[in-house]
Amino acid sequence: MKAFLASAALFWACLSTLDAQVINVIGDSYVANHRCPKEETWHYKMAQQMGFTYNNYGRNGSCVAFDRTHDGRFNFGPALWQRYTAMDPSADYVLIIAGHNDADKVGTSADSLQMFADSLEVLLTGIEKLCPNARIGYVTPWYVNRPGFAPVCKTIKKLCKLHHVPVLDNNNKRSVIKVRDDDFRKKFFQRPDDTAHLNAAGHDLFLDVAKHWFESRVMKGKRQR
Repeated sequence: MKAFLASAALFWACLSTLDAQVINVIGDSYVANHRCPKEETWHYKMAQQMGFTYNNYGRNGSCVAFDRTHDGRFNFGPALWQRYTAMDPSADYVLIIAGHNDADKVGTSADSLQMFADSLEVLLTGIEKLCPNARIGYVTPWYVNRPGFAPVCKTIKKLCKLHHVPVLDNNNKRSVIKVRDDDFRKKFFQRPDDTAHLNAAGHDLFLDVAKHWFESRVMKGKRQR
């Protein structure tokens, strides 16, 4: 009897794995989690709670628009609009979490901002074709007080609206992540001078906000086909 129950449990566990929905998360070090394990991220924890198969396509230094394969002494790799094709095409959901590095590249340059917009259009269109059954969502950078962040996030919201992609907009003072507050960063970021990377406590703080948005906006949103 015990052997039968064990076999039955294994069968249902395997069946559950086969039936699990797939989530692809692509982006920069917000996704890769910089110096810390990806298992500490809110998106990993959300996927675990919801029983999803989780694919992480984060890469430190990555941009939506700008190739950083030979950027100084680092190899941050090609832009997202080029490397999205490595994702699992069977995904039920795709989260894009990127733009921080683009914002620093854009600064006050109108030409660079246009390049970002053009590249984001290619990225969104490409993901729609690669993952035809997926619902897509976009998570913006934090409310960083540097020149390129506001226009980049405005561009994200504009293009995502055209593609019917819900946006979790963190680039405002209402965000639960108070990136401009020194004491907040000391407690919830990987370093006090960090304006990008949450620590484990920061991811836990953001988890409920992100999960509510995902359930209410992304899961109920428009499938690509």
